[in-house]
Parts: sequence; structure tokens; C-alpha cells
Amino acid sequence: MNSTFEIPNGEDKIMIELTVKEALALSGGSRFLPKSNVALSAKRKLRRELEHKLLPESEKIHYYTLDI
Repeated sequence: MNSTFEIPNGEDKIMIELTVKEALALSGGSRFLPKSNVALSAKRKLRRELEHKLLPESEKIHYYTLDI
């Protein structure tokens, strides 16, 4: 059961601007208080940029157009 999973354009690069605190939170090198939202902010920035890269605006599903 050796199946490969390939990500289209997986070698492309993205640029994300993070603060030092956000980079530390993502790297796991430091722990922040749960109420500080540093890690949450960094993950949100990363997820937003990945969505823009993997799902360009023209390919997004507009749920209001679906007939469900």
C-alpha cells in the first residue's frame, strides 16, 4: 500500500511576513500564554496565504451558487 500524495506546485515558494513572536510560536521554540493569541495569529496568516496559493479566486466554490 505505497501510495504517493503529490501537491500541485508543491515546490513553489510563498512569502509570509511574521513577527519574531509569531515565528517562535510556529517553530515550537517558545510557549506563549493561551490568551496571547500569538500562535493563532501566525497560523491564520499561514492558512490565508496557502489558500490564496492553492485555491486561486477563480477556482473557489461559491456556496450560494450551489443548488442544495
